[in-house]
Amino acid sequence: MSAVASPQIVIVGAGPAGIRAAATLVDAGLHPIVIDEGQRAGGQIYRRPPPGFTRTPEQLYGSEAAKARALHSLFDRLVEGRRLTHRASSSVIAAHQGRLHVMAERGVQVIGYDRLILATGASDRVAPVPGWQNAGVYSLGAAQIALKAQGVALGRRIVLIGSGPLLTLVGAQLVTAGADVAAVLDTSSWRRQMQGFWGLTARPVVASRGLVMRARLGRCYHAGASLEHIEANGSGVVAVRWRDAGGRERLTSCDMVGMGWHLRAETHLADLAGCTFAYDEQWRQWLPRADQMGRAGKGVYLAGDGVRLLGADGAEIAGRLAAAACLSDLGISTASINADLRKLKRLERFARGLATAFPWPKEMARALPDEAVVCRCENVTAGSIRDSIEHGGVEANRVKSLSRVGMGRCQGRYCLLAAVELVAASAGCAPKDVGRFRGQAPVRPAPVGAFVGEG
Repeated sequence: MSAVASPQIVIVGAGPAGIRAAATLVDAGLHPIVIDEGQRAGGQIYRRPPPGFTRTPEQLYGSEAAKARALHSLFDRLVEGRRLTHRASSSVIAAHQGRLHVMAERGVQVIGYDRLILATGASDRVAPVPGWQNAGVYSLGAAQIALKAQGVALGRRIVLIGSGPLLTLVGAQLVTAGADVAAVLDTSSWRRQMQGFWGLTARPVVASRGLVMRARLGRCYHAGASLEHIEANGSGVVAVRWRDAGGRERLTSCDMVGMGWHLRAETHLADLAGCTFAYDEQWRQWLPRADQMGRAGKGVYLAGDGVRLLGADGAEIAGRLAAAACLSDLGISTASINADLRKLKRLERFARGLATAFPWPKEMARALPDEAVVCRCENVTAGSIRDSIEHGGVEANRVKSLSRVGMGRCQGRYCLLAAVELVAASAGCAPKDVGRFRGQAPVRPAPVGAFVGEG
């Protein structure tokens, strides 16, 4: 294929999925553009520290250090060989009719594409807890970024709350780094965790590593915890009030709280690119529809946790498959994908096991008191959301317009799922009947000055 006839393929995201997609396209003789918010490729799971950082990959990534090194070196070789174009420290804030609006240091530029691979990953899935709006409350991902990128813990005495592998991982990483972790409070009971056992056997080695990390937490880990209130004073968080699995009330002092219930797919760009969505009952969130190769629309392909929450290994496979689908649609032959498809099925079984063992705490969200803040950006309470139902019905965007939930900086990334649970509980319907917030540009906050000279 001549250079003139080569299609312009843009990959958004330089994590495991984006890197593998780029490498597959390069091997086929194409020159993709890779746009990523990070200064260096790697994504969240394999986030790279700044130059001169003294902690080793083994300290940063643990058992995944070899995989991290391999991906980092692969991408660096492709960049150094000028076999792809890397747009680092750049954020895609809009997608429309074959064009991406990309915000970087020099403002917003427009990049056209013939084919688009979205490898946008996922962010923390959080649930409101009374008091979570106070200073000193972070997501688990934020705590992990601070540890990986700067080698610091965000508090002197830390309490982690939530459920899922990331809760255990971040807790173990902080303990290994020497942080004072006072408690790790898992809302999933031991009995519930065992219900996901069959799915977890799909990856016995990974499951065993999780148990080893859990053991590292020792007596600070508590399964089946019920969260009541995050207490604070004028300076920030001071304690977490909770009940253990036996119902006994506990108060754990701290100056930092990290929270998260597994992951929430980052889907805003997929929405703007015209993808369709379906509500996943097990993950209790809306996910874009795509075939097993990642095809999600004309010239649009999805890979990684932005479409299937399968973790870093699944993201690498999905990246190769999305690129293979793109090449096939362009009439370019590719290597056999059967092995990757088989691996993907096994990873999907494992992921469903995780979803069963560590569920989203829907009942906790539905039972929030009226005075509890649900939307931290706009300071919208559970009572305000319930009141809006009486005036505008149960449709998500109607509730949004009346209560302002989801209108802030995060655009519903942290509050949508809880708000929908509240509406569904009050109206006596299913969350899928409430709907989801419509995607809007810009998908990230952007200063007005960034648009000066756009073109």
